[in-house]
Amino acid sequence: MTIDEKPERYEPTHLEALSTTGAAPLPPTAESLKDYGPLADTPDAVLAGADAQTEAITEGQSLSPLQASLRRLGRDRRAMICLGIILIVVVFSFVFPYIYTHFGPTVPDPITGKQLGPDSYHSYTYQELALEDGLPSSLHPLGLDQLGRDLLARLMAGVNVSIEVALLVECFDVGLGVLIGVLAGFYGGWIDTALARFTDVMFAFPGLLFAILLGATLGPAFQQQFGLAGRLILVSIALGVAIWPQMARFVRGQTLQLKEQQFVEAARTVGGTNNAIITRHIVPNLFSIVVTAFSLNIVGTIIGEATVSLLGVGIQNPGSSLGRMISDGVDRLTVNPLEALVPAFMIVLLVVCLSFVGDGVRDAFDPRTTD
Repeated sequence: MTIDEKPERYEPTHLEALSTTGAAPLPPTAESLKDYGPLADTPDAVLAGADAQTEAITEGQSLSPLQASLRRLGRDRRAMICLGIILIVVVFSFVFPYIYTHFGPTVPDPITGKQLGPDSYHSYTYQELALEDGLPSSLHPLGLDQLGRDLLARLMAGVNVSIEVALLVECFDVGLGVLIGVLAGFYGGWIDTALARFTDVMFAFPGLLFAILLGATLGPAFQQQFGLAGRLILVSIALGVAIWPQMARFVRGQTLQLKEQQFVEAARTVGGTNNAIITRHIVPNLFSIVVTAFSLNIVGTIIGEATVSLLGVGIQNPGSSLGRMISDGVDRLTVNPLEALVPAFMIVLLVVCLSFVGDGVRDAFDPRTTD
């Protein structure tokens, strides 16, 4: 067909039909492109690309902000690898002890000659005084400490303590931080002033020194009252009380922006009360900033608990924590360096992986980030 020739019959495509009726044009697809005579010889790769673009647009329009953030987080390979390592460590430390205490032969006690099962010598509190500072073996894969206690069992118990303290502290952090931050940012006025001054006073308490002070003064009383978990509860309270002001600052700033948005004004026009607006509109939209701060604060919590135990005012023997293990193993570096190096490596692994996951969460939930 030459330029001067005209087709025998011209039928408008569905895109042109829509444009004549005033409807919004749709993205081109392979089928619509094939309706044009001059484009009949268009390569299939171009037509397939048009369909792929249409599907991508449709998929992007159907994703909620949360789904889009999770998809961006899933594309961060570094964060996903670190998250997998953390999950493996946590599941291993909580589940494997039940298997470990039932795995192994029955052996005679070196001192009494009494037959011992794995439920005894694989317990993190059992002491084999005749095998002090033992090197790795088939019965004890990581060796024994200076009191003949299994290092692998104590390592798993120490990771459990670190995770439990971190979760308890973050409960304080999220609970108090969100409550005070939302109230201060939403109501303003004298409420904001009073809560802001109270937050400033709490900022004056150094978290680590406050935990050391409480551990040294109230630690024996808590341990006598609640047993080995007493020190864990006390350290969690001390770190939690000192960490929430930063979360409150983040939440207050975000609340000040959210309460000026149009959806909040629309909720007021239909008769929404302050309580309903806070619970249904403000708090759900704080999810991204709270999750980001939560993931980053866990790192400081684990380091804080390890430091308190390392200084001797945290978890006490026969209990186990990563900081307690390092404190006990520092003097035995020339005899069995694994006593200090193994818990130190575990702390480094948890802190590095949590830091990368926190960075990934921050980037994924940043509202300025686009796919």
